[in-house]
Amino acid sequence: MSNLSRIRGIVIAAVVLASAAGAWAQDRVPNIGYAYPAGGQRGDTFDVTVGGQFLKGVTEAYFSTKGVEAEIVKYIQPIPRKKINDLRKKFNMLNKSLPASMKRRPFRVRVASIAPKFNAYAKDELKLPDMDLKAYFELMKKMKDPKRQPNAQLAEQTILRVTIAPDAQAGPCELRFKTSLGLSNPKAFQVGGFKEYRETEPNNKTADAAITGSLPAVLNGQIMPGDVDRFEFTAKKGTRLVASTEARELIPYLADAVPGWFQAVLSLYDEDGNRVAYADDYRFHPDPVLRYLVPKTGKYVLEIKDSIYRGREDFVYRITLGQIPFVTGVFPLGGKVGSSTPIQVNGWNLPVSRMMLNNKSKTPGVRLISIGKGRRASNRVPFALDTLDEIRDAEPNNNQSLAQKIKPPVIVNGRINRSGDWDVLAFKGRSGDEIVARVQARSLGSPVDSILKLTDASGKVLAANDDYEDKGAGLVTHHADSMVSVKLPADGTYLLYVGDTQNAGGADYAYRLRVSPKRPDFALRVTPSGISARIGAIVPITVYALRKDGFSDSISLKLADAPSGFVLSGARIPAGQDKLTMTLAMPFRALGEPVMLNLVGRSVIDGKHVTRRALPAEDMMQAFLYRHLVTAENWMVIPTKRGRWSPPWRIVTPGPVVITPGKTATVRFSGNRGQTASKVQFELSNPPAGLSIGQITRGVQGAASFELKADPAKAKPGARGNLIVNAFIMQTPRSRDGKKRPPRRWGMGVLPAIPFEIVGD
Repeated sequence: MSNLSRIRGIVIAAVVLASAAGAWAQDRVPNIGYAYPAGGQRGDTFDVTVGGQFLKGVTEAYFSTKGVEAEIVKYIQPIPRKKINDLRKKFNMLNKSLPASMKRRPFRVRVASIAPKFNAYAKDELKLPDMDLKAYFELMKKMKDPKRQPNAQLAEQTILRVTIAPDAQAGPCELRFKTSLGLSNPKAFQVGGFKEYRETEPNNKTADAAITGSLPAVLNGQIMPGDVDRFEFTAKKGTRLVASTEARELIPYLADAVPGWFQAVLSLYDEDGNRVAYADDYRFHPDPVLRYLVPKTGKYVLEIKDSIYRGREDFVYRITLGQIPFVTGVFPLGGKVGSSTPIQVNGWNLPVSRMMLNNKSKTPGVRLISIGKGRRASNRVPFALDTLDEIRDAEPNNNQSLAQKIKPPVIVNGRINRSGDWDVLAFKGRSGDEIVARVQARSLGSPVDSILKLTDASGKVLAANDDYEDKGAGLVTHHADSMVSVKLPADGTYLLYVGDTQNAGGADYAYRLRVSPKRPDFALRVTPSGISARIGAIVPITVYALRKDGFSDSISLKLADAPSGFVLSGARIPAGQDKLTMTLAMPFRALGEPVMLNLVGRSVIDGKHVTRRALPAEDMMQAFLYRHLVTAENWMVIPTKRGRWSPPWRIVTPGPVVITPGKTATVRFSGNRGQTASKVQFELSNPPAGLSIGQITRGVQGAASFELKADPAKAKPGARGNLIVNAFIMQTPRSRDGKKRPPRRWGMGVLPAIPFEIVGD
């Protein structure tokens, strides 16, 4: 296939997928596409432009960090194409109507004479707010840009006036909107401690000289198609300069862009125009970090652009620039709960190279640590905590004869010290023992791209693994950590080999290797992370079970410490299943402020009751195709009085409903008692293969039932889970102009989740 054919194929596929993504986006749910600037300094008040779709009628802006508040300034609706054409015609007409003497005057003079009539036409005739000639020319420039990528999901804008308290906690937080249509998705926002600057266009050729104070500072900007942003600053000789970018970190995934995020690149130029430093990423992170030891005092220019010159409104960035502390690695990558761990720290501008971490009040999991305090705190890096004993690898141990002896269960903290290095570990096992060996490296910020293999004493490879997917790591697109799970075939000595697939190594190439029997466990995610529904409404939610080390039992779910009135239905994930849709019923009273719900899952593991919290998450699309569960800070729910009222449904039939292929089962329920009761129809949402709704029987006082049919050729015995049933009516709108209008579908709510099981004869 020729290169041209490949390109045509990619373009066609992108158009088809973009159309599908556009259709999917027609659900009228408020969506924040970007916020610019995506952060600010403590103690400041400033305006933020938030772009997205279905943002009309924003009533509240919520920040997850205390001390960050916002006032809604105005909403800017995109101008319809017809009005743009009307503006163009009006401008041309006014220009032609000028007298001959005026036409000989400079263009700016002619425009000034046209401006009052043009502005009056825009405001009075077209009802366009703040549309003067300057805004018109900017609009025309944007419309004529051949690299412009129109996107309805970014077209609307809401302007916020944000105030950050001087004592607000620095670091990342989340912004959400409450609108007449519901609650929006969360969007990243940063609370910083350094002075903030915004780019001033044009700065693609002549550098922006806005940085008038001393460094450190934060630079904010947006990259548009083909755009390059440049910033001029002064640096002193000996400065250990760091430019740390946040771009993909602000907007992890773009649904309609390849590779699925803004791929920023940084260049640094001296005052003679020579490029002295360049960064296109930071190891495996797409956001670049540029580091440079300044050789002489003078002016320098920092440049940022997209790697292939793409751009649009959601290509937002923040660059922290200056002699700031930046951690490149810690060793070890974790420690034992209940103890203190001495760690070695590598990086730039760090106040210490060694420190002690107190883990005595911590719980197992991954915590984020930083070096320094206040304004001079470093970037945050992950640090893992576990309950097993911990040791460190002892060099030399790079072959079988030098293998380091270990006694499972244990966690080994090691390094791939140099190119081609292997760490070899030996342990004794018994026939039938089930051993799990799992590497944590890339998931903890280490550059190691691990490979792991298990052999017997003769060198026979029993298991090997390069990449093991961690479904709970929603921000990871290359799962570079490794895991093997083996039932040992005989008594004897076994060897584990740990290496790097890229043959790389060094002081920052650290890893953690857990060697132990299976430790069955699970984690949970719940989507969507925000729900806004009418009081009494029933809303589908999806819970994902991330099963570990062979755990396969069922998981029961419940709301912990929730206000009265919230009710879960179908709240049990069957054994062996990784995903289940259930329903959440809203209380019958409106709540003025959001409620932070807490969903927990419970099961029995090795005879012990185990409880795990379900982390809220957003189901994000990357590059037209891939999907990721990206965790959010809070599971935010708001019951309101807005929206179409539909009486709540109630299931009468006790569950689960048992269905035999080739036969039917009856589900009885009650709900709608109004005049439309006889018109209500029902359908299954994403049903399992072979299941469908058959005959519907309507009784009195809102009582009704329907049959569930199981096609013997498609329905699979053993299938179990929940059925989600949508209720709706079809109505033909009244004709006002004599033309026949097509019927429209009106939603009448969702029935509570119906647990089911398909059994054999």
